[in-house]
Order: sequence, then structure tokens, then C-alpha cells
Amino acid sequence: MKYLSRVADKMLQERLEAFGAVLIEGPKWTGKTTTAEQQAKSVIKLQNPDKVNEYLATARTKPSLLLKGEQPRLIDEWQDAPMLWDAVRTAVDDAGGVPGQYILTGSNTVDKSQIRHTGTGRITRMKMYPMSLWESLESSGEISIHELFYNPNYDIDGATSKLDIPELLYVACRGGWPATLQMKPKAAMLIAKDYVNSVCENDISAVDGRQRNPKVARQILRSYARNVSTLAKKTSILADVTASEDITLTMNTYDDYISALERLFVIQDIDAWCPAIRSKTSLRSAPKRCFVDPSIAVAAMNISVEEMETQLKTFGFIFEQMCIRDLKIYTADFNSRISYYRDRYGLEADLVLHLEDGRYALIECKLGSSEIDDGAKHLLEIKRLIQEHNRTEKQVPIREPDLLIVMTGGSMAYTRQDGVKVIPVSYTHLRAHETLANL
Repeated sequence: MKYLSRVADKMLQERLEAFGAVLIEGPKWTGKTTTAEQQAKSVIKLQNPDKVNEYLATARTKPSLLLKGEQPRLIDEWQDAPMLWDAVRTAVDDAGGVPGQYILTGSNTVDKSQIRHTGTGRITRMKMYPMSLWESLESSGEISIHELFYNPNYDIDGATSKLDIPELLYVACRGGWPATLQMKPKAAMLIAKDYVNSVCENDISAVDGRQRNPKVARQILRSYARNVSTLAKKTSILADVTASEDITLTMNTYDDYISALERLFVIQDIDAWCPAIRSKTSLRSAPKRCFVDPSIAVAAMNISVEEMETQLKTFGFIFEQMCIRDLKIYTADFNSRISYYRDRYGLEADLVLHLEDGRYALIECKLGSSEIDDGAKHLLEIKRLIQEHNRTEKQVPIREPDLLIVMTGGSMAYTRQDGVKVIPVSYTHLRAHETLANL
């Protein structure tokens, strides 16, 4: 299978030029090892069944022996031997901090009590996600997020969509798992289902060695999926989980399962953006329920592509998850973060994309073209309220949004007369910067 360029390729290269070691972390099956192998010169895979016992015994007695090899040396699934973290940190120090010595990959986070030093200044972290539409060659990536933010004259008008709604349904339900790209559609749809099965049957207990009930894990994922892209409260999700007659669950136990799913990078909620736009307005501050990939929600609900075609309202929430996934990927090297805005009057922005330098975009995700006007109206009203706030509260001004974007499943990109950018996710999704095309 030909290796397809990833946004992470350039990120890894840049970090290897600056730090002694790089940790690539993220959900399993996203291609972390394959991406790391493109730049590593030697590899040790701790889960190699022929050598796992030998490797673990060596890690317990003298972990530095496992670090010997041509550099950059890739240590795959390092979390199976947590003592390797301090060994890598020490080796980087002993070499005088020379950059590009080690690459570590991991599919779950390690309890901080198992390592002695944070690794600050020696080991840098970068996240990988399932593949974006651009990485899977299903979006041209012609619209540059860098240009959108920094070039006021950037012209996006006239680009037409590469995927129609049925094709959007398929790529969202299939997900961004690299293994699916060479499969026939029917086979590709099984990958996300198997992923959910593996998480529930094995990973949720293996992540920290604590036995958890697969049936409870499955029911939590199903309820989370029903509430994806919403601000559903924990109490509501718990009530849905325990609605099944044979499941009894306390809030503490529920929190334990959610923590395990977060450590596995399955669940990745986003927080609220809470500027004091109007002082008397109560803001929604609960996290928005999200998965790392839209296909997990589809698989957890056990819905087929054909069934989803008759449930486009539900697909609207899945569509938003796909937008979130791809935005996180395309802006990862900007040290960005994603939040949302919603107040008690119903004024909202589905997403707020914040860059490290303070610039930000207000974004609405609207599957159908008929919803674009409503999305634009919300964004413009938030901008108007910020301007009004700044006229009356000059000592504590709020930065105005740099971009107003409606991401859509429609057919054409254009800039409205009111300045709102309408961008079809399926054709022009946001590229990180121009050099990405040369990876």
C-alpha cells in the first residue's frame, strides 16, 4: 500500500529538528507507527509477539539497552514499558540535547505516577488523528487556512464540491482509518465497528489493568453517540445508560469509564468559549460531546450508511464531528484549539477555532445549503455583539473574529456580501499551509 502524505509528516520533521525526542500520541489504527517509520532509521516494536517478553524484561532491568540503534530510533507503543520514558529523557540529556534522537508512539496515556520526570525540553508531544479528507485524497485542499486568516484578499469563490451528500455520508461513516482506503466499501464499513468492539472488549480494561464491563462500555459509547455534538449533561447520559434494566452504574463509575475512553483517545470533548460579550447573558459551559472520528459514533449506534440516508438530521451532528476532526488536523501545527459558543438565548457558533497568536474564526457547520443563512445570521450577530461590547466596555475589549465561516456539505465555495465565507467541506477543506502540498 502506497504511503499517503499526512499533515503529521511535516510536524514530526520540524520537531525532530528541535527536540531530542518526539512522542506521537493518538488513537490506535491512525497510522502513527507508519508515519514515524518514514523518518526513523531504526525501530523497536514492543508488541512484537516473538520478542515482547524479552523486551519487557530488558526494560525492567536495563532500559537503556533498548535505546541502542541508529537514530532517530522509533520505540513503538512505549507505554507498555513506561520506564523507557525516563530512559529516553536521560539519554537525551547525556547526549547534550542533540535533536532527533528518538521517536515514541503510544495509543494511550500513561499514569504520571509511572514516570519520574515530565521530559520538558527533551521530549515534545504531538497528536495524530485519523485521516482527514485531504489526506485520504477525497478533498483537494485548495483552500489554505493560513491564507484565510492572513490574506484579506484571498479569493475562494467558484470552487465546486468534489463529493455529493451520499459520498459524504460514506466517508463520514467509514471514517479516516488508513486501512479502509484500499478496501471495498462494504468491507471498509467494518473497520469502525471492529474498532468499537476492540475498545469495549479489550482496550478499556487493558489501558490501566482495571477490569471493566464490556457491556457497560458499549452502552456508554452508544449513549455518547446519541448525544454527539450536543451539550448533554453527564446525568442525562448516565440515565440513558442505566435505562437498560440490567445495567446499574454510579456517577463515580461512569466517570471512571469516561476517563479510560479519554486516555484511549476515543472521546475528545471540546470546551465552551466564554467571553463576557453581554454581561447578563448566561453562557452554556458544559463540554460538547465529541469523538476523535465521526465513524465511532456511527458504529456505536450500529447505523448503516443506507439508514443514515433517511436520518439526515442525525447526520448533521456526524457531519459536525467530521469538520471538527479535520480542523484539528489541519491546524495542529498552529498550536490551535477548538471550542464552541452558545448562550441561553440560543445564539451559537458550532465551533470557535483559536490560533496561538489570538486570531480566531467563528464557524457554523451546516450540511444543507438551506441552512447557510441561519448559520451566517448567528455568526454575524455574535460579531455585532462583540462590537457593541467594545464600544461600551473599552477597558476590557474582546477581539473581533478574524473569520466567519459556514462549513457546508453544499456544492460551491463563495464569500457572501456580508463577508461570511461558505466553504464546502468535501472539496476545499482547510489546508494547513502551502508547503503541505509538497510533502
